[in-house]
Amino acid sequence: MPGLLLAFAVSADETLNMYVFASVDCPHCEAQKPFLQKLDADNARLRIETFEVLRTDRHHQRLRHMAAGHGITPGSVPMIFVGGRVWVGDSPVIRAQITAWVDHCLHVASCPESATLEQRPAPEVEPDRTSTIDIPLYGPVDLHVQSLLFSTALIAFVDGFNPCSLWVLTILLALVIHSGSRLRVLIIGVTFLSVTAAIYGVFISGVFGILGYMLYLGWIYWLVAGFALVFGLVNVKDYFWYKRGLSFTIDDRHKPGMFRQMRGLLGEGRSIPALVLATIVMAAGIALIELPCTAGFPVIWSGLVAAHDVDWGYFALLLGLYLLIYLGIELVILAAALITFRVERFEQRQGRVLKLVGGLIMLALAAVLLIRPELMQDVGGTLAVFLGALAAAVLLIVLHRRVLPAMGVRIGDE
Repeated sequence: MPGLLLAFAVSADETLNMYVFASVDCPHCEAQKPFLQKLDADNARLRIETFEVLRTDRHHQRLRHMAAGHGITPGSVPMIFVGGRVWVGDSPVIRAQITAWVDHCLHVASCPESATLEQRPAPEVEPDRTSTIDIPLYGPVDLHVQSLLFSTALIAFVDGFNPCSLWVLTILLALVIHSGSRLRVLIIGVTFLSVTAAIYGVFISGVFGILGYMLYLGWIYWLVAGFALVFGLVNVKDYFWYKRGLSFTIDDRHKPGMFRQMRGLLGEGRSIPALVLATIVMAAGIALIELPCTAGFPVIWSGLVAAHDVDWGYFALLLGLYLLIYLGIELVILAAALITFRVERFEQRQGRVLKLVGGLIMLALAAVLLIRPELMQDVGGTLAVFLGALAAAVLLIVLHRRVLPAMGVRIGDE
């Protein structure tokens, strides 16, 4: 995401200087403007200077100098420097802390002039204990990213109902159950899910790495939103006109080969190590084939996480949560197959409904990223986005399957 850097200081005449490095291409910078305008209006001795940093390199030297004065490196995030303190990101908590620090610099004690600070190590900032939690084996985490945890859980849950993944898993389990061996079902099921999850995790990590490196370019942020828009529209289209035109599904030409690989696991006399190895090879091939069908939500989620400028340690925690929730649904199906020794095959009709729900959620996320990105920095706003998309999906299904047919109107190929 494009950078936004603020710096405050009190000069000899008690004026507090604010230096804003932003860009008109940065949605978060635009979303933060009303806050800055109100801060300016509420403080007569606050003086704000704004500098564009993406469309021109004219102010990069000033930015580098001020960053060096605080002992940090400019990055692809909203970075806020206030009298020696540094905040990363934009959220209600951060805005409240900035407001309090401006008040402190204006009315309590003088703060250094950020534009004239010499290069030095970054000062230690005492964390706000009211907004941090300690995660075992990791350390303190600021609660302003609680919305990111919540968004991760919701997106992973929706992604877990991916029609392509569920179709492959139910077909595989249905075939293996015919072997009559619960042990074989367990070995193949666990190995298959472990391999596909590992490949999924590697793919998501790669996307996050690329976006985290490039999000300082304004068009990359818009590209993520455009990606969500395209994937969403195609999935909604597939509810009405399945596989007609562009469609993110498993190509029919790959299915005979997939069935051959699955049936190859049913041969008798194969040792457990050989069975595991054969399942790994099969799972890796299928995971790569279905990746275009399953890539939508991981790319969107990676863009949201990269926009928060989290470090790799926290990203690993979020990714672990994502994969755990994503796999949870498939693990429930596997457990049910082991207990009942039967599995219902995933049908096209069910897949179309899931595509509609997922597509509308992608469209909602695209709209939020383009118009109101600050909504995703609040738990209530995030929940409203998902519930709104779900309500729209229910309404469309009722209209399509009940209301319009009763009126003699039919849309789509169902």
